[in-house]
Amino acid sequence: MIAAERLTVRHADGSVALDDVGFAVDAGEKVVLLGGNGSGKTTLLRVLDGLIEPTAGRVLYDGHPVDARSLRDADFARRFRSDVALQFQNPDSMLFHATVFDEIAFGARQLGFDDEESRVLDWAERLGVGHLLERVPYRLSSGEKQRVCLAALLAVEPRVLLLDEPIANLDPRSTGWLVDFLQDLDLTVITTTHNLSLAPEFGSRALVLGEDHRLAFDGELATALDDMDLLQRANLVHTHRHRHGDHEHRHPHVHDWG
Repeated sequence: MIAAERLTVRHADGSVALDDVGFAVDAGEKVVLLGGNGSGKTTLLRVLDGLIEPTAGRVLYDGHPVDARSLRDADFARRFRSDVALQFQNPDSMLFHATVFDEIAFGARQLGFDDEESRVLDWAERLGVGHLLERVPYRLSSGEKQRVCLAALLAVEPRVLLLDEPIANLDPRSTGWLVDFLQDLDLTVITTTHNLSLAPEFGSRALVLGEDHRLAFDGELATALDDMDLLQRANLVHTHRHRHGDHEHRHPHVHDWG
């Protein structure tokens, strides 16, 4: 459904964000994108969403290139923007309307759907924010903001959902709700996370970006999580000293964060 072919992204100063990254994701797959801070996870999601033009390589959606030229085609752009949805790590960067209703309605309005109100009411109810429709989005809690952002994306009924650290700002209760909700979605989903304990809840396939910004692993998530050398090289686990009485030793540790 969506594929990356030898993607390379270089910043204006010459530094590398992605280096020769390639993979393909089939319809319905749930993929977990792992990597340390600065490995290029967010950049990769934005390239897949057509927000960043790669320096080299290309993205294909259903076999069609996704680039500046194709996105100037109104029919393809409308289809792609409806089918592929990206949720940023910080929900505040996605909220800019006066009410929750208008926030959820924005995508449907932009794409010209004629059932805007029913879409808003339906997805607001599914996401548990129906009682917030007249509220100002920036005054909501982090969990409520996350739900509103998801409702806004899902209101256009995408086929592919790209989630950048979706649990980063959530408390335990909100995290549990989100995990359950995502598991029930019949969509292709690519999720970035640092949380190795929760990673299996987001998918069974792992893509691991190394500190060299290259794809270090593509395969079963369980295999990746059992490979301590891979996780250390990708800066996903760390080693520090432990004291037990008079004895001191060092070994790798997983300390999860959002």
